[in-house]
Amino acid sequence: MLKVNGDRLWSTLMEMARIGGTPIGGVRRLALTEEDAAGRMLFSKWCLEAGMTLSVDRVGNLFARRAGRSANASPVASGSHLDTQPEGGRFDGVYGVLAALEVVRTMNDAGIETDKPFEIVVWTNEEGARFTPAMLGSAAYAGVMPLEQALAAQDASGVSVAQALSAIGYCGEREVPGAVFDAYFEAHIEQGPILEESGVPIGVVTGGQAIRWLDVRVKGQAAHAGTTPMRFRRDAMFAASEMALALEALATEFAPNGLVTIGEIGVRNASRNTIAADLTFTVDLRHHEDAHIEAMEAAVRDRFQAIAGRRGVAVEIAQHWVSPAMPFDAVCVAAVQDAVTALDYPNQRIVSGAGHDAIHVAKHCPTAMIFIPCVDGLSHNEAEDALPEDCTRGADVLLNAVLARIGCSLPDTLPA
Repeated sequence: MLKVNGDRLWSTLMEMARIGGTPIGGVRRLALTEEDAAGRMLFSKWCLEAGMTLSVDRVGNLFARRAGRSANASPVASGSHLDTQPEGGRFDGVYGVLAALEVVRTMNDAGIETDKPFEIVVWTNEEGARFTPAMLGSAAYAGVMPLEQALAAQDASGVSVAQALSAIGYCGEREVPGAVFDAYFEAHIEQGPILEESGVPIGVVTGGQAIRWLDVRVKGQAAHAGTTPMRFRRDAMFAASEMALALEALATEFAPNGLVTIGEIGVRNASRNTIAADLTFTVDLRHHEDAHIEAMEAAVRDRFQAIAGRRGVAVEIAQHWVSPAMPFDAVCVAAVQDAVTALDYPNQRIVSGAGHDAIHVAKHCPTAMIFIPCVDGLSHNEAEDALPEDCTRGADVLLNAVLARIGCSLPDTLPA
């Protein structure tokens, strides 16, 4: 089995981490900022040095292409994203991009020609930290989101995706929705503790779980904190607090696969000595099965309305984003499993708990993912970390899964 150059991969990861690097070892490289542009430029430089050609589509997705013997064949693709959370880590997303680059470098070292072309994709705004929803570029590419909607999305300062693309010079011409890949493979850190807890270096990902984002608004009545007896209050904060506890209790009813999170909360016209009257918060629901996440959302709505009624407040609940459970292609998953088995790496099957670009791409073409552990299961954090040997093993699996799909003959003698 052919293997990658792990030292080279690690060096590439560390060099990219310097762009937007934070003082304590994390990365701040928000989508379509100057830092994101610098990361794209460095990646593009490496791709050109590897003999690849570059193109950009109308939502800013960046493609690097290694030619195949059949110029008209649909490419096998791999990639992820270079944008990060505001206080993100060195591996989330970027590992998948640079593992794919290492696949190309290894094929070049070995003198491998492939029947089909190979493309590395850098997807725009995967994180959703600057523009919402998350996975915006892959959604537009796969036809899940209209291009006009993606370009009109705005950040907190009112800057649209279209304006941000223009500012960094990434208004491309490649069509959106995009042409269908022959297959798409994405390598990624797990972003959770399961693989590390099991002592397993490779996760063969069978699909992604369902995700629902809800926006909740609780309306009470503003009043003086010192003159209003408790029995007369319509306090939006205490109502929302009870809703939060009800949400936490709901997760136990759908354990172990049901997950709930309140990630953002805000009080309009907040004042230290005024009863909160207008409060908003977000709800993130996740489950492996669509039927269960439907039941979770229905329970949220029923319980929040009941709490609001008892406390004399009003509650509004709106869906912000829906991502159904997505099984990956059985043939692509088998290619990953065959690769990891031939390499004799310990592995287990796993469902992705996080949203990934592969979830959208799977609606467009055959898709699979490869997970590697992250230290302490930590991600979306400046302390996010992965072991060099795990990064290497994941790239080895990616390489051999791609080779099985792309059509090639290995030379009699491979480089040591």
